[in-house]
Amino acid sequence: MRYQFEDFVLDADRRELHRGSETVAIAPQAFDLLVFLIRNRERVASKDDLIAAIWGRRVVTDAALATRLNAARAAIDDSGDEQRLIKTLQRKGFRFVGAVKEIGGADDGPAALPATPAIPSDRPSIAVLPFENLSGDSDQDYFADGLVEDITTALSRFRALFVIARQSSFTYRGKAVDVRQVGRELGVRYVLEGSVRKSGTRLRITGQLIDAATAAHLWADRFDGALKDIFELQDSVTQQVIGAIAPELDRAEVGRASRRVTGNIDAVTAFYRGLPYVEFPTTAANNEAAMSHFRQAVALDPAFAPALGGIVSCLAWRRANKWPGDLAEDNAELSGLAERVRQLGTDDAFTLSVMGFNLFWMLLDYDAGFEMIEQAVRSNPNYARAYNLRGLLRTWNGEPDAAADFEQAMRLSPRDPFKYNAMMGLALAHHNAGRHAAAAEWADRSLRAFPPSFFVGMTQAILCYVGAGRLQDARSVMAECLRINPAWSRSNSLAPPWVRSPRLRSELMEAFVTAGLPD
Repeated sequence: MRYQFEDFVLDADRRELHRGSETVAIAPQAFDLLVFLIRNRERVASKDDLIAAIWGRRVVTDAALATRLNAARAAIDDSGDEQRLIKTLQRKGFRFVGAVKEIGGADDGPAALPATPAIPSDRPSIAVLPFENLSGDSDQDYFADGLVEDITTALSRFRALFVIARQSSFTYRGKAVDVRQVGRELGVRYVLEGSVRKSGTRLRITGQLIDAATAAHLWADRFDGALKDIFELQDSVTQQVIGAIAPELDRAEVGRASRRVTGNIDAVTAFYRGLPYVEFPTTAANNEAAMSHFRQAVALDPAFAPALGGIVSCLAWRRANKWPGDLAEDNAELSGLAERVRQLGTDDAFTLSVMGFNLFWMLLDYDAGFEMIEQAVRSNPNYARAYNLRGLLRTWNGEPDAAADFEQAMRLSPRDPFKYNAMMGLALAHHNAGRHAAAAEWADRSLRAFPPSFFVGMTQAILCYVGAGRLQDARSVMAECLRINPAWSRSNSLAPPWVRSPRLRSELMEAFVTAGLPD
């Protein structure tokens, strides 16, 4: 996202500030402070807000904050006396008070910078935006979200169609959007939007397909039916969208999109209820709630593969966050679920991806895990997460050519909340290929994007910085790692077991020592 105010344009993704055609020099923390104030310009930001956003709640003196604030003001030709753009409210905090225009592409005027979002695909491309819930009951949001998930998955089966992943499309939830801006930001030619109204056992779905370049409506329709006929309604919406985009699509694939994963609407409903609880970031309580919904779905329909994948997601979150649980029991359950998925012969890309990754990550079964993820890619070539997870396995295996998987994942889902993971994977892939400067640059981007205390990602950044000769950056990240985990030392430092490459394991250990890991 870029922000225009007065004669300045701030590009948050590129971390650049421009005044007209000139690039304005600004220190990194002053830039972060400016971005935070602009993004939160509708409210007053307290001193604690700024410290949490810029320094991660570390102890920071008032003088340090004042220095960054003055630097930000100086960069935009403001001052503490004038306070034309950044206003100080005594005993309350700070607020950006200038008029701001959010811009997304070159059509926004002469001050706009070259577009930074996804490069448009050379195939017909579409994003399915969150459908509006018109039921008057916020508890029904899950139903509208689930319908969009199903339509997105159905459209993704068309190999001639480039479909933006749900994780990116759902970043527009609850926002008044300009479809032309959506098209630019996601790199798509078409946008599908609509609404769902559920009343008792009746359901009404409306949909409209829009040309993102011109905002012209290509197709619109309304579908009424009984809740028990949800799959027929979904098929009708999907097939009409495909027909509107034709003849660019391979119409012979229409039959593939109409395949149903289950006929039990109660199982589907239970699965949809669990999905929001495993969206990142989650909590231990939310994870258990999601697990309960997914288990209910499996009890209602044992052949409903996505619910099996949902259970595995919950097991993985529990393991990653060290939440209470029995590791041996979780491993046994994962093995059993994987065998059930094999017996079902499902081609659900979500299920195959999450199952495959965790067979490797939790059980260290590389071959079985990789084969499942490969199956997911073959089944749904538009599923971003499958490429991301395949790239991680290949990168940890020491392969030098895994960068393409992460690049494809980010193309398919350019606004994915997990994008930081793909960025760090791409950094490691470049490191494996000996492209150390590129590796360090992608580590920079990932560190800016990922959440605080992402220890595994930070250790991989250390490796990339050491490889690029950026020792000061490596030592800074090491200091933060030691703050998070003070007990970490050379004596107890082991390369993660999922790093299969002996060379990569050795390089990790050497990088930790170089960056200052204590004895």
